[in-house]
Amino acid sequence: MTHVSPAPGAQSDATPHDRPSTNGHSPSNTVPTLSVAQVGPAAERIVANIEKVVAGKHDVIRLGVTVLLAEGHLLIEDVPGVGKTTFAKALARSIDCTVRRIQFTPDLLPSDVTGVSIYNSESTDFEFKPGPVFANIVLGDEINRASPKTQAALLECMAERQVTVDGARYVLQSPFLVLATQNPIEMEGTYALPEAQRDRFTAKLSLGYPDRAAEIAMLSDQTTADPLTTLTTVSDAEHIRALIETVRNVHVAEAVKDYVVSLVEATRNHSDIRLGASPRASLHLLRTAKSAAAIAGRDFVLPDDVQRLVAPVLAHRLLLAPSAIVAGRSPENLLAEIVVKVPIPVASARI
Repeated sequence: MTHVSPAPGAQSDATPHDRPSTNGHSPSNTVPTLSVAQVGPAAERIVANIEKVVAGKHDVIRLGVTVLLAEGHLLIEDVPGVGKTTFAKALARSIDCTVRRIQFTPDLLPSDVTGVSIYNSESTDFEFKPGPVFANIVLGDEINRASPKTQAALLECMAERQVTVDGARYVLQSPFLVLATQNPIEMEGTYALPEAQRDRFTAKLSLGYPDRAAEIAMLSDQTTADPLTTLTTVSDAEHIRALIETVRNVHVAEAVKDYVVSLVEATRNHSDIRLGASPRASLHLLRTAKSAAAIAGRDFVLPDDVQRLVAPVLAHRLLLAPSAIVAGRSPENLLAEIVVKVPIPVASARI
């Protein structure tokens, strides 16, 4: 019988009585307790640190940190040269935890992502060599340049925070964030992300071009040295786990949950949308709203928190009807209409 040794930083399924929590993070009684009032300042420190490298994009950076504390995954889609990879690296370097980068290419194999079992002639056994996915932050650069087979290697780890290799399950440690980049142009030789993959990304953001002042400042600051080399950490994995635990405990009123479902249902019933948002999208929208509320210093979610996150959380999941595409409609336009039409709950957010 083949035995697979557990990978460093992971735990195997081989002994059921030792099986870790299936959600992949440490038991809550081992995580330090923080108050909601501590979440905002901690998040702003990370945002300010990233802004030393990516200037003029406060709202976008804040969204990235919001997704991190919501235990989500982030897709950065934009034209070349606007700082997608720089932003991803700056976020990773702001936290003192394990970071791995995967450069997605057409010849990349699934085992290059998850790891592979190698025969050890000395022990006459197979040993599992973990891949780069066994890290707290996984940077997938140009994810759409890998084949669908390789892209699929991320499906299990993103949804279930675990990796199964040769029948053994390895739980990924918390925090776990997949931060992928891709270009919306230069599509020759690329593979569009399947809907199952896109649906696992909690939010999609675009950096866009910097404003004039920020670009001039960049010419002054980044022509002599790379600011990433001097970027220091402002948090660590244990602190991030504590922040995540605090975010989980943010209160959500039944009326707000109903509002989230109403918004998502509206995408499924819209005549211009061929494929609406999934139940997973509802869960992601609620989790990010809880994170946004905690960062704002509140222990309860408001409908405003949900509204601000509708576009970044839902837009990349929608498939438009051909007539909408011909008319030049965009997912963001349709979501803005939905937000206006769906009634806002009037009950107290604390109920």
